[in-house]
Amino acid sequence: MVNAAVESLEARLKGEALRLGFSACGFAPAAGDPVRAARLEQWLGEGHHGTMEWMETRLHHRRGPQSLWPEAQSVIALGMSYAPATDPRALEAHPDRARISVYAQGSDYHDVVKRNLKALARWLVAEEPGAQVKVFVDTAPVMEKPLGQLAGIGWQGKHTNLVSRTHGSWLFLGAIFTTLNLLPDEPHVDRCGSCTACQTACPTQAFPAPYRLDARRCISYLTIEHKGPVPEEFRAALGNRIYGCDDCLAACPWNSFAAVAQANRAFLPRAELTAPRLAELLALDDATFRKVFSGSPIKRIGRDRWVRNCLYAAGNSGDLALVAPVAALLGDPDPAVADAARWAMAALEQHHPQPPPLKRRGL
Repeated sequence: MVNAAVESLEARLKGEALRLGFSACGFAPAAGDPVRAARLEQWLGEGHHGTMEWMETRLHHRRGPQSLWPEAQSVIALGMSYAPATDPRALEAHPDRARISVYAQGSDYHDVVKRNLKALARWLVAEEPGAQVKVFVDTAPVMEKPLGQLAGIGWQGKHTNLVSRTHGSWLFLGAIFTTLNLLPDEPHVDRCGSCTACQTACPTQAFPAPYRLDARRCISYLTIEHKGPVPEEFRAALGNRIYGCDDCLAACPWNSFAAVAQANRAFLPRAELTAPRLAELLALDDATFRKVFSGSPIKRIGRDRWVRNCLYAAGNSGDLALVAPVAALLGDPDPAVADAARWAMAALEQHHPQPPPLKRRGL
């Protein structure tokens, strides 16, 4: 057994991260990366961020950790597995049920990951009293995925998400910036090879090229970030996906090595979100929506956007049992919901056209 007195801080830190429920931990320098910053500028210049204006307004902070916090010397990149027990694409065969992205079926990962990041940061400060730390999970202008690759916990795959040899595409990412000079890990090499599974799996062709995502075509963006009516060209492609999309992640062959997440029970799916009936979801008013999705990342999109998405799924279902709940929303006060209801009614009628009236005999 290695004596704690001689074991390196980096090794002890990784051990504590594992104890707290993190599946991956690595270290990277906090210095900026001009190549990464240039790629971000190109992506924004091409408008691929859609209406996510915050990506552009805080570009100067996204250039690198020291652009956000000049005193930072090292980044601790962390990942927490949420690998699902089943293939999330299986619900495609059940159009009367709604598909909710795996990451949103349990507790809000922002809260869970941040809580554990803070616990690890407190441990580090107790070990190194002079250290300063800042924790980040998704809501700050931090480029967690390229930092994760730089810290060796995975690589940014052709679907632009981080891929791990151990956990596949199913990692929630967080970061701790610190003034400590930690020994960096080796950057992870790209292991996508010639595989294009994630590219061809995309229902809306959101990848103009490998390693490049046009968010304006991405179902996750359209169902979560996009306000107002979804462009008609994408509505049929949404299928029964009402919150996010897992197709490019689920298609990755590296997922065959991913064990079902057990470290954090908070990410286990809530039974009512694994295969909910569209008819029940369409009936949610604002108060009920807030109650049902308390503690869930879904709550942030609000009732109107949620019902809008459910209406597109209803139109794609071909299920005549949904005509009544769709019709009830034709006069909804939210314009995007009313527009989606009209589209859904037209789509259902297209699935089941009315037979022509019978001609009277002799005419």
